[in-house]
Amino acid sequence: MPGKGRPERDVPAWSPTNTAEWYQAREATTALRDVLTAVGLHREFPFLRADMNAFGLGYVDLGRISPDTARRIAHLLHLGLAATSNGAEHATEDQP
Repeated sequence: MPGKGRPERDVPAWSPTNTAEWYQAREATTALRDVLTAVGLHREFPFLRADMNAFGLGYVDLGRISPDTARRIAHLLHLGLAATSNGAEHATEDQP
């Protein structure tokens, strides 16, 4: 018997917030949040968060955004690519 009148608790031994994958997702979310704040888009991503799926893989959930916000992000990405000397080459090299 676990104790006087206290039921045995079913407590998980594993916590997703104690894994490297969780912290990678959290760090990526924080980095993205900082950039979105710097360009004035922080209010356009109210659902931005770090999360994990059932397989223990971390991911960044951007949530829903408006079409105008998507156009602004596309424009900023385009400007970033144009600012590099070989933008198109770097974009394909950095992709896994």
